[in-house]
Amino acid sequence: MTSALIAEGLSKRYGRRFALKDCTLDIPAGHVVGLVGPNGAGKSTLLQLACGLLGPTSGRIEVLGARPASGSAQVGFVAQDTPVYANLSVADHLRMGAHLNPSWDTGLAERRIAQVGLDPAQKAGKLSGGQRAQLALTVAAAKRPNLLLLDEPVAALDPLARRNFLQGLMELAAEQGMSIVMSSHLVADLERVCDHLIVLVASRVRVAGDVDDLLATHHRLVGRRRDTANLGTGQALIEQSHTAVQSTLVVRSTAPIVDASWQVDRLDLEDIVLAYMSGATGGGSDRVLEGQR
Repeated sequence: MTSALIAEGLSKRYGRRFALKDCTLDIPAGHVVGLVGPNGAGKSTLLQLACGLLGPTSGRIEVLGARPASGSAQVGFVAQDTPVYANLSVADHLRMGAHLNPSWDTGLAERRIAQVGLDPAQKAGKLSGGQRAQLALTVAAAKRPNLLLLDEPVAALDPLARRNFLQGLMELAAEQGMSIVMSSHLVADLERVCDHLIVLVASRVRVAGDVDDLLATHHRLVGRRRDTANLGTGQALIEQSHTAVQSTLVVRSTAPIVDASWQVDRLDLEDIVLAYMSGATGGGSDRVLEGQR
């Protein structure tokens, strides 16, 4: 199987409002995939459709070669608020997981609980945010899913709790070989753990690819102001801004940039994500910056 998730023209509508509209993408299997985009892009809706919690209004979605089904043993899901049951203990969560999931791995669950320092007798309602996130991840992972979906799992965590959560995620990916899709606004965290990235803006995929390839092919060009209609061969314009005398471009280039009049800088992943988000919303249009005329 080459795809963990395929969507074609996928839409979800509530009355007159579309939470996701005409989304088409192909998420490769065997990767840790970062899903990033602005609020309202449709990330959470996409993940809920993928795990069968929602049904599409139109279009097609296929997960691990089949139609999504709620409660599937092949798919684990951790929602945005890392849901746990406040009145149940850590051990109660593991017993419930074992009861509900035929593929439950008791050894994995108990190992992770010990590794992250959770007290099995502790009520979930008394845990810190980071501890609740670790418990939710353990319950999802101990199902032994082939695909693990995580919706903003570290958004509310402090830096140390985020680091510990992401470390646990990397260990699971290495040990279990599962496909993982994680949505997040924290691009620096995605860069640490993800090897594939999807930027979703207004339900549309702006860019998707392996992180190493994206970092190698995107550049910032700074030089004298000029018309950008005719860039070099193999260069695609992603974002542009101009002063009276200077142009600053973000381009994706499949060929070497040989024009010596450009200063060429590499971008980090956050720069790339912001360029695509800005370009998709009109922020990347040709403009003269105020105060620099």
